[in-house]
Amino acid sequence: MIPLERRETRYGAVTIFRRKLSGSIVYDQSGSYQSEADTNGVSLASYVHAIYDFLLQRGAQNILMIGCGGGTLATMLARDARKVTVVDINSESFELARRYFALPPEVVCCAADGKEHLVSNSARYDAIVVDAFHGNRIPAYLQTRSFLSLAAMRLEGAGMLLMNVHVQHDRDPAPDTIAEAAADVWHEVRLFDAPGYYNRNTIIAAGNVQALQMPTLRLPPAECAKEIAYELGTMRFRDWRAR
Repeated sequence: MIPLERRETRYGAVTIFRRKLSGSIVYDQSGSYQSEADTNGVSLASYVHAIYDFLLQRGAQNILMIGCGGGTLATMLARDARKVTVVDINSESFELARRYFALPPEVVCCAADGKEHLVSNSARYDAIVVDAFHGNRIPAYLQTRSFLSLAAMRLEGAGMLLMNVHVQHDRDPAPDTIAEAAADVWHEVRLFDAPGYYNRNTIIAAGNVQALQMPTLRLPPAECAKEIAYELGTMRFRDWRAR
């Protein structure tokens, strides 16, 4: 890979790479890939396409995202005329996302802690997406019942919360533990997962999510579209209560 830029930030070193053969752009923070996109800013991560599809299924128009990285989901949603606000504690991620990942100027970017933003801002949203990591783990406070309750207060009546969780293996308790906390806040909580795969992404869906269907690849990237469609097909909704 070809390094395009490296920055030492308060929250770790961020390096932007370009793959030699495909030209895709990678956002790396302290050795963890946070985003990868084609040259048009469309994500190459199957879980991002799953979240994108879920948001479109529910007709979400006003969306809050906690966690930026390369901002690929925000880019995809903005191009579909959705109103998107992105919150990230690292303000430099916004500049990098605009420079290398085609993040549109109409996406509102707020440099803040996700919980503090919800406390200080009374705006309400159709959906809240949590995709924030320290290394490969979600910060502990974003997994608590108090944070989830605060997020619920900022959702419209038919709103939903979607959270990306990195899962090391089938015995990793992280998604089920968070789902249990979410069930104290919302009546309906679902997990969208791909059991059997190591180092995968699991999506927690809470709120008005009962009618969600299997996602499809609505916005194929310039490369890896077949692989992403296949990965989406390996995922399924599962009952977290069975564990």
